[in-house]
Amino acid sequence: MKHIIFENKAVASGSFIVSELMQKLEHLTDSRQARGKRYDLPFLLVLILLAKIAGENKPTGIAHWLKLRQQQLITMFTRQRQAIPCLNTIRRTLANTILADELENILRQFLHQTYGGQQSRLVAIDGKTLRGTIAKGETKGVHLLSAYLPEEGLVLRQIAVVDKENEISAAPQLLQKLDLRQKIVCGDAMFTQRDLSVQIASQGGDFIWFVKRNQPQLQLDVSQFFVPPRKAKGWQTAPLPQTTVQQTEKTHGRLEQRRLTLMADKTEFIAWPHLKQVFKLERKVTHLRTKVSFSETVYGVTSLSQTQATADELLLWTRQYWGIENGLHYRRDKTLEEDGTRISDKNEAQVMAILNNFMIGLACKLGFRNMALAQRLFNAQLNSALLSQD
Repeated sequence: MKHIIFENKAVASGSFIVSELMQKLEHLTDSRQARGKRYDLPFLLVLILLAKIAGENKPTGIAHWLKLRQQQLITMFTRQRQAIPCLNTIRRTLANTILADELENILRQFLHQTYGGQQSRLVAIDGKTLRGTIAKGETKGVHLLSAYLPEEGLVLRQIAVVDKENEISAAPQLLQKLDLRQKIVCGDAMFTQRDLSVQIASQGGDFIWFVKRNQPQLQLDVSQFFVPPRKAKGWQTAPLPQTTVQQTEKTHGRLEQRRLTLMADKTEFIAWPHLKQVFKLERKVTHLRTKVSFSETVYGVTSLSQTQATADELLLWTRQYWGIENGLHYRRDKTLEEDGTRISDKNEAQVMAILNNFMIGLACKLGFRNMALAQRLFNAQLNSALLSQD
């Protein structure tokens, strides 16, 4: 095939050479029978990715995009067969041919070997239901639990939460697949579980958990650290050592103020595995146009000691954690139209989510902060490459 190269000319972050990815995809297991196999698997997947890069996020749009550029693509890939995959071929390939775990491993290894990284410490875990897979009259669809590096925009692993299971029971399976040495796992209150804390520590990692009403005793115990000591007449009680940091940020028409207070549990007052410090995070958001404000206070625990994590670092990590919502879920839902894509087959839905994760990771590696902008620039570069085939 002729070289197709995508790059962000605004930054020196390298380029994406499609032929290099195609070589990696040759290691995929092809479960199809030789008879009737019209297209090899790497070719099929690269075509799907090219259409998605150009802004076509749904199988129907992908098939139509390929049909409209049939001759240019045949010339570019030097194909002898004068045909291009149709919608049914694309759907069958995604649903029945590709092993999701294998594809995820190959794409993650490609990003690592080509662009490096995967060294940032914070691993955010969170789940997401693919709303386009919820059948009419049903309430459940394909639900995926992801381990995400917010600093790099990269999904390390993603597993499907099977029927009659929840994220709590799926999380140990997800984390078991990861190398957690020198990593910090952060999750919302759902994941604040003793067994999960023990597992993370046994794998050489640390945790940051938020504490809410699902752990009422733990929430009460942590909150007591931040209650001023009672004063009796004639007695003076020294306050417990604590560190407080504040941060103010103005963005998207909002003023957000965050204040984190960190304290060590030196007396092991809280009976929680590997717990070293507790924190209180206060957040106030003011909408600049309406002047409407709302405030919230949440508590948390961490296995990181005073020498391992300062209040400044903990505030940064708790802020980065929410990147899984903004940097991953929002991009997949809105820009890549994941929730609006109707898919009935579970494997097809999971494979499409893996391809979306790859595109987000690739855009981040090439220095893009805006996924929609990345797709527009990629589309323009791809159009130039296709026009040269005429």
